[in-house]
Amino acid sequence: MLSLQLHGDRDLRLEQIEPPPPPAPGEVQIRVRAVGLNYLDLWGFRGMAFAKRKMPQAAGVEAAGEVVAVGEGVSRFREGDTVTMYGAETCGHCKACREGRDNLCENVAGIMGFHIDGFARELINRPERLVIKAPKGVSFEEAACAPIGFGTVQHMLFDNARLEPGESILVHAGGSGIGTAAILMAKAIGCTVYTTVGDDEKGEKAKALGADFVVNYKTERFEGEVRRLTKRKGVDVVFEHVGADTWNGSLLCLKRGGRLVTCGATSGASTTMNLMQLFQQQYRITGSFGCRIENIAQSLEKMAAGMKPVIDSVFPLAQFEQGLARIEGRKVFGKVIVTL
Repeated sequence: MLSLQLHGDRDLRLEQIEPPPPPAPGEVQIRVRAVGLNYLDLWGFRGMAFAKRKMPQAAGVEAAGEVVAVGEGVSRFREGDTVTMYGAETCGHCKACREGRDNLCENVAGIMGFHIDGFARELINRPERLVIKAPKGVSFEEAACAPIGFGTVQHMLFDNARLEPGESILVHAGGSGIGTAAILMAKAIGCTVYTTVGDDEKGEKAKALGADFVVNYKTERFEGEVRRLTKRKGVDVVFEHVGADTWNGSLLCLKRGGRLVTCGATSGASTTMNLMQLFQQQYRITGSFGCRIENIAQSLEKMAAGMKPVIDSVFPLAQFEQGLARIEGRKVFGKVIVTL
């Protein structure tokens, strides 16, 4: 079967590999139909996995497909079901896994497509507990956005930031995959959304999605604009994933007692901050990584109800690198999808 194999830094090859055996008891065999691209794919492609990896390795950190076979004892899936999959090799038996806090697994073997073999292959066997069925009406391309593109945002906004109807939120990089999802989810509960973008075209698209105020960070200081627009009051929540370049400006955008939730450090992993500002303003800062399996199911339900992910472009598997180049060049508005 075909698989996209990473042999080294910026060395991706479309190759034939051995197909998996029939699914074992408790396993589901899935024909992968769509892979969602993310910065994790780009970092892995660049050799930034922050861990030793055994090469070659199947790429792809997020995907969806259809069930083609089930192992003995599998009860929740049937052939033909559209499904997506949890993207980390969790143990399923530690305290965190038992409590449904999958992204805090104490014995996780790695992130698929980043540390260990990923989803960019025609067939894959996965444990039933790590497979999530998509409701009717959700396409493969849409379902491929659920584990990271939507699930990460669901976890950030509602598990961690505790975003409530009618609050105000600053969403950084409103044209990114998770940025577009954050705008959609915040507007769906009646929040006032401020967002940053890198050009005016993206700004118009963000407004069409529902953003109330858009700031082009290349022509204006976003923190000054947000404070001006809020009459120096600030926002309730900042959705942060850019990193060092925006960190302190993000804190300045918060109202007293505001919440910042962060899941990324694209522009740099280290920064300095004013500790007096932190405790005097009583900020609450929460790190957020990945999501829980329940968040993926919640995301799929939102898609089925009409909240469709924004898809920037679709490439065939052989053009995987063109999709990555589009992300690397910051040309995207929404998600880049690769189809098999």
